[in-house]
Amino acid sequence: MRGKGRGGWEAGAKLGLPVVLFFCSLFFLVGFFGSVLLSLDISGGGETRRRFAESVDGDGEEILGMDYGETGEDLVSSIPFQVLSMRPRAVYFPKFATREQCQGIIKMTKPNLRPSTLALRKGETVENTKGIRTSSGTFISASEDKTGILANVERKIARATMIPRAHGEAFNVLRYEIGQSYYSHYDAFNPAEYGPQKNQRIVSFLLYLSDVKEGGETMFPFENGLNMDGLYDYKKCIGLKVKPRQGDGLLFYSAFPNGTIDATSLHGSCPVIKGEKWVATKWLRDQEIDKE
Repeated sequence: MRGKGRGGWEAGAKLGLPVVLFFCSLFFLVGFFGSVLLSLDISGGGETRRRFAESVDGDGEEILGMDYGETGEDLVSSIPFQVLSMRPRAVYFPKFATREQCQGIIKMTKPNLRPSTLALRKGETVENTKGIRTSSGTFISASEDKTGILANVERKIARATMIPRAHGEAFNVLRYEIGQSYYSHYDAFNPAEYGPQKNQRIVSFLLYLSDVKEGGETMFPFENGLNMDGLYDYKKCIGLKVKPRQGDGLLFYSAFPNGTIDATSLHGSCPVIKGEKWVATKWLRDQEIDKE
């Protein structure tokens, strides 16, 4: 047995090191591509679906993608978020958009800014509502943006909210300069003040396009039922405050699942003290919006 083993060694030596390395590499490649083929699920029609780990969770465990429907996605994605409040339901999304995306939105909308307007209630006029909203802004839809930035942001908002893009209004891009603000208000339209609503605003998503050195926070004065004694001055910047940071997103719900308005969703924009505030707002409604 000992002599036979030595003969095997001599035969291997005669093959030479390059030949041995070649066969080792060949076996490695066969094993690797074999495992790839085994990881694919061949379905009807000759289509293949990915069975790889699409993501890794906090514990380092693989997360396998599931079979998805026609309107679904083949990727398992993660969008970091923080719940800021349950009354109102407010969720913060850090680094929701890139610096380049934010700058691109500012660049495309800056030439079209005009003084911001209000949806007037019965008895209100432009004159007697002066000072409530002092920003400048413009509306722009994703279809008007040839760069594709707004479409990408819209798709991500749809994933974060689980509300289809067709329910969203055009982006309202706003600029607040020093001293400018927006008194506390509701984004949903109270039928008692605005008449019956066939398509109600239920969700607001704010994408902060710039940092603000001081001031400019989005505030919720009625957070958790505070300041709801009827004495609140709508000009005051109090309650839960969210500081604008470039690329961050803020989501909050204006209505409950049953359609009634959430009284704690009252919100406003504190005056800018130093710097400039840019924000892109996307309002989502409970039904699809007629684009015609």
